Amino acid sequence: MTATPGEAPVRDDLLAVRELRQGSDNAVPLVLLHGFPVDSRMWDAAAAEAPGERAILAVDLPGLGGSAGFPLPSPPSLDDAADAVARTLADRGVESAVVAGLSMGGYVALALLERHPGLVAGLGLLDTKATADDDDARANRLRIADAVEMAGAVEEVLPMGGTLLGESTRASRPTLADTLTAWIAGQRPEGVAWSQRAMAARPDRSGLLAGFQGPALVLVGDEDQVTPPAVAEAMAEALAASQFVVVVRSGHMTAVEDPSAVGAALGDLAQRVDALVEQG
Repeated sequence: MTATPGEAPVRDDLLAVRELRQGSDNAVPLVLLHGFPVDSRMWDAAAAEAPGERAILAVDLPGLGGSAGFPLPSPPSLDDAADAVARTLADRGVESAVVAGLSMGGYVALALLERHPGLVAGLGLLDTKATADDDDARANRLRIADAVEMAGAVEEVLPMGGTLLGESTRASRPTLADTLTAWIAGQRPEGVAWSQRAMAARPDRSGLLAGFQGPALVLVGDEDQVTPPAVAEAMAEALAASQFVVVVRSGHMTAVEDPSAVGAALGDLAQRVDALVEQG
């Protein structure tokens, strides 16, 4: 398993994908969508902890990681990101998957559910929310996007390497902030700015939750200050077949703060999807 983002694909309309695990033909693949402002490397440890024999694919979203060269659509939109994910998976022969996203990845997962519902056999929403930004959050995203673009550098978002982690993690594993900061520092300013603007423009997709009948997972760190547990619990209550998991002593980046707990939860979600497939 490589520790760096995957190489950009030959076709410029496809995203970079890292195959974290090969799987059997009868297991639904697990597709992982990363948070902002990092890339698919954030999933490595959690994927290694996920039980079962299934393909695990980690996608680098537009402008980030191995998808740094992906032509960024204008105006920025997570709908385009979701379409690119669907197109990329179709190119690999994936017609149905368990789709799990953390933070920004969760926003893209919901856009994928809305625009390509047949692709989403199971839904994982980790440290994310279904609502749109309020005016203050939207304005702050646009401010950061402008600052990054004008500077041609990502220093504006480097502090997120520490602030996204929970207080317990910062105290017990201080070097993890350095790892996240290094991942952030390696991103292209254009991709960071585009992602902020795309997130600022996203609509409220809360209404999708009640309509999704497949297995779902809603997971959140108990120290998450960005998308608090109360927000996650409301999403879990809106879904028809959800499991609600609170990861203790973790903040917004649960997949890197407690990969064992996250890997187990993702594995359980995927196994629930497999059981439905076997039932026909």
